[in-house]
Amino acid sequence: MSQTVADFVLSRLRAWDVDVVFGYPGDGINGLLAAWGRADNEPRFVQARHEEMAAFQAVGYAKFSGRAGVCTATSGPGAIHLLNGLYDAALDHVPVVAVVGQTSRTAMGGAYQQEVDLHALFKDVAAFLETVNVPEQLPNVLDRAFRTAYGRRAPAVVVLPADVQTLDHHEPEHAFKMVPSSRDDSAWTVTPTDDALARAAEVVNAGEKVAVLVGQGAAKARAEVGELAELLGAGVAKALLGKDVLPDTLPWVTGTIGLLGTRPSYELMRECDTLVTIGSSFPYSQFLPEFDQARGVQIDIDPGLIGMRYPYEVNLVGDATATLRKLLPLLHRKEGAAQRHRELAERAERWHEALARQAELVDADPINPQYVAHALDPLLPDDAILAADSASVTNWYARHITMRGTMRGSLSGTLASMGCAVPYAIGAKFAHPDRPAVALVGDGAMQMNGMSELITAAKYRHAWENPHLVVGVWNNRDLNQVTWEMRAMSGAPQFLPSQELPDVSAAAFARSLGLTGVRVEKPEDVEAGWREALAAPGPAVVEFLTDPAVPPIPPAATWEQIEATAKALLKGDPDRADVVRKGLKAKLQQYLTGGDQSKD
Repeated sequence: MSQTVADFVLSRLRAWDVDVVFGYPGDGINGLLAAWGRADNEPRFVQARHEEMAAFQAVGYAKFSGRAGVCTATSGPGAIHLLNGLYDAALDHVPVVAVVGQTSRTAMGGAYQQEVDLHALFKDVAAFLETVNVPEQLPNVLDRAFRTAYGRRAPAVVVLPADVQTLDHHEPEHAFKMVPSSRDDSAWTVTPTDDALARAAEVVNAGEKVAVLVGQGAAKARAEVGELAELLGAGVAKALLGKDVLPDTLPWVTGTIGLLGTRPSYELMRECDTLVTIGSSFPYSQFLPEFDQARGVQIDIDPGLIGMRYPYEVNLVGDATATLRKLLPLLHRKEGAAQRHRELAERAERWHEALARQAELVDADPINPQYVAHALDPLLPDDAILAADSASVTNWYARHITMRGTMRGSLSGTLASMGCAVPYAIGAKFAHPDRPAVALVGDGAMQMNGMSELITAAKYRHAWENPHLVVGVWNNRDLNQVTWEMRAMSGAPQFLPSQELPDVSAAAFARSLGLTGVRVEKPEDVEAGWREALAAPGPAVVEFLTDPAVPPIPPAATWEQIEATAKALLKGDPDRADVVRKGLKAKLQQYLTGGDQSKD
């Protein structure tokens, strides 16, 4: 029996070590689905509830495995649904390959059913995009898609018309206008020149107070960043996508940076005279040192993303690990490094005390949302994988979750798309079926698509060696992050017709699927709720009724933010009394612990 194009595609995916493909069926990929049947479902086809969720699952798989995530969808509407997840991959620099169906070639251009110009559709998001019109284009197109996805850390799209999938496969010939391919993907490394390294060393050696900012690009350079910090007495702040790069238990780690960041990271940047940024394109320059305050060095593998967030003196284009290994021997040990680290550790301790007081002492109706994350933190296994959604819950993940051991964590960092956490966690479970996964979700994202993906979790729960997948839901009946953005950025009060959500019990829905579902309505039951969900024999949902009036106070609120929020409250915000009382009480905890020494 001859091999079809679809058969060859699956065999080439296997050659690229693809073990799972996330997707949703449709007649535009019928040829591929038939080939999957002949291939005994290798690589495994994982059926999401929606193509967007399949793309998000591929992103989660890629983020937590380091390997390319692969997704598939039919032509027309299925292809369109992939877009949000692919943009998430593009903006967070994650390798994803999408194999997409298309109308048969004989019907193209005829305004046929489900015919969409897929090249126009994917042009902006795909680093590589090609349609296979004849079998001889393979394997080159598939190999280029994977190489581009890995090399540019971006999505690549391969379009397969329905009739091409069922053609007999023919290898490209040794002939004119044929393009053969080789699959070898030997490792490669990029490092800066010796001159650039010497200039960077001069800048760092001249400084007295060095601040280091790391992002996800430093993930494989944990040991090197640690050596840098010890050598220089440097504090290390983390961009949110780099939260899991280093454990928060290290004395020189100051935590995350930015509006969702920590006070110690804010102070670190405000006091430093030298900034070293590694594997991060953190965009909010107002949280970096003043432009005339510090000299700067940046290390990034992408020349297109370097030197554009701060006036760095030296931009080192290279792999973080390899570049640091070449830079470290050129640096001088700074006096007082140990004392500097003790000071940083004391600041971090005061900050954590302030967070604990905010979580435990600020009363709420019925549950303080900070307390939910605060109670979870010590209960998390040291090998847990966390996915946080884009919502007010992101604040609590950023500040209250302590990375330790081999814990991993991620979120939709740049696109900040709602609805990513549950599919991320499912992708993580297929990447690491032996590890527990926890999704932290607001009720808006849960109603948007998280509840439907509980069906996917229920469907595949027996595929995972470790069955634990916990979805924690902050049910505050409000699109809370947007509400706070309206108050703090626009000076606008809460607009209930757009912000108010129905009270839909995700826990009850989980129970209807045969999963564990826990609904927590009182503060004294929060810890027990987490414990029950974490100990459940399979996927579990634990839902907390939280107070939307507890504000996510930034580490250093600007006068403009305070003024805008005050204007919003004066304009008749429905929660104005609670916001003022709880906001003042939360801010007070920082002063009581000495965690806020500024005049702002």
